[in-house]
Amino acid sequence: MKKVIVIGATSGIGRKLATIYLENNYLVGATGRRLELLQSLQKEYPEKVIIESFDVRADNAVENFERLIKKMDGLDLLIYNSGYGDVSEKLDWEIDKRTYETNVKGFIAIVNRAFNYFVEQGHGQIAAISSIASIRGAGQAPAYGASKAFMSTYMEGLYLKASKLRTEDGRKVPIFITDIQPGFVATKQAKADKLFWVAPVEKAARQIYQAIERKKRIAYITRRWALVAWVLRWMPFWIYKRII
Repeated sequence: MKKVIVIGATSGIGRKLATIYLENNYLVGATGRRLELLQSLQKEYPEKVIIESFDVRADNAVENFERLIKKMDGLDLLIYNSGYGDVSEKLDWEIDKRTYETNVKGFIAIVNRAFNYFVEQGHGQIAAISSIASIRGAGQAPAYGASKAFMSTYMEGLYLKASKLRTEDGRKVPIFITDIQPGFVATKQAKADKLFWVAPVEKAARQIYQAIERKKRIAYITRRWALVAWVLRWMPFWIYKRII
């Protein structure tokens, strides 16, 4: 049985991803801050869910992550779904601080450890949910866009690093990196003033699952957001400034 850990599995996309992997006969490690929600998932699938409640912002997050791997007796796939962002009209430090601690500090600590674990193991896959917001700056939520850009760039670096890993006999080490970049999904995190092409959680999670299974390097969720990503990358700044 393959083993997956979903960081941030208490609700929304993370919860749905956990159930999709359960439907596909994975042993699922579920994490999150709200223990009661993790317990409710475990109650539904008592033989296939192992839980570990912790906050990715905490200094002992990696220790808790490693404890969960030991409980599961191994790991094949890590999905970093935990994320935070909010509109910060007055550049509120508390919003920026929490955004950084979740999307940068917590992310890099867990993903760094997972990558090294997979190197030692000789195989594995990491998927992280960044955002279309990683492509350009966001005036309403500067820390959110910047932190998601950090995630996406870090994942690209890991992809490049993994692509150069070789076994003693010269074969490529099968470590795969998948950057998931959603547009708007119908969760509590969808807080922008202008929402369009909002995907239901079910549809978004199914497409994320398919992208991970196909071991894609970058996946836009839903797929139509690939067009938005292309436009944003090539749009002159003077135009972008007017419409944002």
